[in-house]
Amino acid sequence: MNFVALFIRRRIATILLALGLGLAGAGAYFLLPVAPLPNIDIPTISVSANMPGASPETMSSSVATPLERHLGAIAGVTQMTSRSNVNNTQIVLQFDINRDIDGAARDVQAAINASRADLPAALRSNPTYRKFNPADFPILILAITSKTLSPGQIYDQASNILQQKLSQIQGVGDVSLNGASLPAIRIELNPRALYKYGIGLEDVRAAVSAANANSPKGDIQQGSQSFQVYANDSATLAKDYQSLIVAYRNGSAVRLQDVAEVIDGVENVRNLGIFNGQPAILVQITKQPGANVIHVVDSILSQMDQLKKALPPAVDLNILSDTTTSIRNAVHDVEMTLVLSTLLVILVVFLFLRNFKATLVPTVCVPLSLLGTFGAMYLLGFSLDNFSLMALIVSTGFVVDDAIVVLENVTRHLENGEDRMTAALKGAGEVTFTVISMSISLVAVFLPVLLIGGLVGRIFHEFAVTLTAAILLSLAVSLTVTPMMCAYMDLTVTDDKTALMRWSRRIFEKMQDFYQRTLIWSLDNPKTIMMTLLIAVVLNFYLLGIVPKGFFPDQDNGSIQGGIRGDQSISFQSMQKKFAQFVNIIKSDPAVQAVGGFAGGQASNQGNVFVTLKPVRQRALSTDQVIDRLRPKLEQVAGARLFLFPGGQIRAGGRQGNGSYQYTIQADTLAELNDWVPKITTALQDIPELEDINSDQQDKGLEIDMRIDRQTAARFGLNAAQIDNALYDAFGQRQVSTIYKDKNQYHVVMEVAPRFWQSPETLKDIFVSTTGGSVSGTQSSAGAGGAFVAANSASGTTSQVDANADAARNAQLNGLTNSARGGTSTGASISTRVSTMIPLSAFASFGPGTTPLAVNHQGPFVATTFSFNLAAGVSIDEGLAAIQRTMAKINVPISIHGETAGTAQIFQKSFQNMPFLLLAAILTIYITLGVLYESLIHPVTILSTLPSAGVGAVLALLLFKAELDLIAVIGIILLIGIVKKNAIIMIDFAIDLQRRQGLSSHDAIYKACMLRFRPIMMTTTGAILGALPLAIGLGEGSELRQPLGISIVGGLFLSQILTLYTTPVVFLYMDHFGNWASGLWNRWYRGLMGDKPGDHEASPAPAE
Repeated sequence: MNFVALFIRRRIATILLALGLGLAGAGAYFLLPVAPLPNIDIPTISVSANMPGASPETMSSSVATPLERHLGAIAGVTQMTSRSNVNNTQIVLQFDINRDIDGAARDVQAAINASRADLPAALRSNPTYRKFNPADFPILILAITSKTLSPGQIYDQASNILQQKLSQIQGVGDVSLNGASLPAIRIELNPRALYKYGIGLEDVRAAVSAANANSPKGDIQQGSQSFQVYANDSATLAKDYQSLIVAYRNGSAVRLQDVAEVIDGVENVRNLGIFNGQPAILVQITKQPGANVIHVVDSILSQMDQLKKALPPAVDLNILSDTTTSIRNAVHDVEMTLVLSTLLVILVVFLFLRNFKATLVPTVCVPLSLLGTFGAMYLLGFSLDNFSLMALIVSTGFVVDDAIVVLENVTRHLENGEDRMTAALKGAGEVTFTVISMSISLVAVFLPVLLIGGLVGRIFHEFAVTLTAAILLSLAVSLTVTPMMCAYMDLTVTDDKTALMRWSRRIFEKMQDFYQRTLIWSLDNPKTIMMTLLIAVVLNFYLLGIVPKGFFPDQDNGSIQGGIRGDQSISFQSMQKKFAQFVNIIKSDPAVQAVGGFAGGQASNQGNVFVTLKPVRQRALSTDQVIDRLRPKLEQVAGARLFLFPGGQIRAGGRQGNGSYQYTIQADTLAELNDWVPKITTALQDIPELEDINSDQQDKGLEIDMRIDRQTAARFGLNAAQIDNALYDAFGQRQVSTIYKDKNQYHVVMEVAPRFWQSPETLKDIFVSTTGGSVSGTQSSAGAGGAFVAANSASGTTSQVDANADAARNAQLNGLTNSARGGTSTGASISTRVSTMIPLSAFASFGPGTTPLAVNHQGPFVATTFSFNLAAGVSIDEGLAAIQRTMAKINVPISIHGETAGTAQIFQKSFQNMPFLLLAAILTIYITLGVLYESLIHPVTILSTLPSAGVGAVLALLLFKAELDLIAVIGIILLIGIVKKNAIIMIDFAIDLQRRQGLSSHDAIYKACMLRFRPIMMTTTGAILGALPLAIGLGEGSELRQPLGISIVGGLFLSQILTLYTTPVVFLYMDHFGNWASGLWNRWYRGLMGDKPGDHEASPAPAE
């Protein structure tokens, strides 16, 4: 073609263009961000609400349900899950992957504002939202320890300094602190002393709240000066509250220290954090969806020195887990694999051509094409991740194919005695269409891939576009730089100077001689060859049915995550001991570098563990093997279980689980769900394919079921609100006041002393005061103004009317000083009269019962999620099939709906569309080849190479015990584009021989096969060696890359053996069929038009 000649003759321009492409790509390489995977994050927003002291059922019905009604109306929500624990509700919203997360966040905020009217008044503040997925593995976990400071003091420093600074870093989604809570002043009441003095719990709450007013006081103006009025109206230390007067009895003051112990403590004493055996605060940092993990972690680490300086000297800041360490190592190893693949491909060229100068051509063209691809990646906003680098590794075999085809054809003309310029012009011109056909048909494979939506589409997209860019740049370089270099370099081979060259020549001649003899036999026995092809087609369907299938390969990134699940009735004191036992067992393992975790908080029977293993080179076992070694030791701890699974995997769905995969059960009613979940759990635990079966259902927590006799309580002047307030004051760690300081706000927490909440029998020591009655009607607005009935205090007690009137007045007065935002007390801030104290046993009975520790929703239904790991050698499709069989076996009713969740759900959806994807890729190639060749027949011949490649790929996966996962599917799709090049090289040359030399189809295909044997062997061997480092699995993260290399190498190897014989035979059959079909058409057309046989024959040329 003329444009090829243009670049050959204008060598300076060609060299400068190539130099510019290389320099631009080299510069782009250093600007590309580094990431483990392409941006496959699903837009996810987490909404949380807190109401101290509330039970899971209360949080579910009064907080989660109203929020879900409003949030569920947002456009683009694909999944909504919620979990309600003690004090807390968390709702996770997942949106369509194409939804803009900032726009979704605005909709979420609007829904939260609209729901405020439906939420309870006891909710201290509006629900909040963060743009992160709580099911994701934290990108960085910091551990803060100190030998002198208490956990509460460490938590205070972390909350004031670290949490805010880290949250300000771009890309950080959430910074959570675990292991303790903020410092607080704890008032531990003695209910017996309160009874002795006749002081109600509401009176104490009112007194504490009134002692910490912190309200504005104005200013005084004197002449030209202004004075701000300040007072010591805020009590900030425990000693300030000890002397607080709460009542007067017999003319003497009753101080808070007389009825309670006031100490410096924390807001929630049921928290525990550990790092390598020391008490610690764990800082979990999660990235926002779409943020680059390397960039975020680098930004955090760059500020570590400043953060350490901001902390007190007694505080140590340690890194427990850094996911980017394995990511950086994996990306570095992939880059080394890319260099190795390039060298192997160049070595192939040298061995076949036996010419150092000729080897310089691919040595220049391959790196040039790869460097140009870096530039395209930068312009497209891609990153250096496992998928883009895998695409570049695979592309080394494709990139060199175009250069080999041009170089080999030019070399053939040189060997025939032509000069360099003529050989370059003729050689490049002859194969231009072949090279274009090979490249365009390979690019066409990825057109259906680019149309896939969802998470799978995101995974494929960057790989496909990167490989497409490399192929197109290779096409341009092969038709410009390659022929230019051939025209001005002496590529002739004088003789075989070295033993290696002589050995290479002898091997190739033997191969060519063997192929010639076997090709003649194949053409003479076409039915046998066609039977072989038919067997390959049938084997494809059979092997695809039996090969184990998976979603995504597990990578050994050296991190382990674990979830501790204690008995539902376990106390926090016992949970602390179990937690310490688990940590000590893990810490003693020789492969463990660091271990940390936390327990308590929202659920006293749950905890999380994070383990960092030593580098791969320092431990002999993989992550899964370490887990298998730890599992028997951990199972020896009675009363609790620790479920371990590899960290850092692709986690989909908004539900946290104690396993790699999840399965969700939904029902209309909570009772029906609670009835069937234990049966399903027992059945699933008997399945050998699954391990670590556990569910997030917790409906067997112990409760004290109190039954109030309302009529008796009414005779005592008590109502349900007063009883609930008294119980909340006694056992709810109630935040009764807020202390405002310069850096943070702290709370005063009131409850009975620990010895009174460690046994149900202590309920007999709780008395409910008749003071603090209900406020209603005009009392709610007139109490402060004095509109109340005078008290009749002859007997020293108050009447019901007096109590209600006092409650109205107290509510108005206490509202002026209330800083707790948890509901104003109706007790007296300074009690001057003895309250009537009614023991709980006088109007209520109580006994043991069960209650949910957590309530889960998925959409509008109550739900329970099972988490599980797979047994060794079991694929995810086999595990899911076993679950379905078990559900059918135990006759689960139709009202109980089960479906995959999280990663398992993505796997199921992706493989449902995989057959259509493969079919679309084949049809796209057929259409492309039909357009290029202007034929309906020749594309079928070219596509006949696919069955053998499919058989080879699946057989290789079975041989190396690998699963057919998404990475292996990418390899099979690539094979659809790769293996057809052998047929293109043969058929294109055979067609040219038929047209130019008038050879028969038999002679043309025979000659084409022999003449093009060397480039076919060179290109296939180059592609195999280019993918071989992937199949071998070198360096960290090789588990991710191996299925791609295994499928490509296996498919190319078998395809190379079979297509050298099947393609010529199919070409002959299809050529005969084409001639027959053409004759049939012509006869039918003539009959239709009424033409005679000689009407369309060419007229003889006139005599000269």
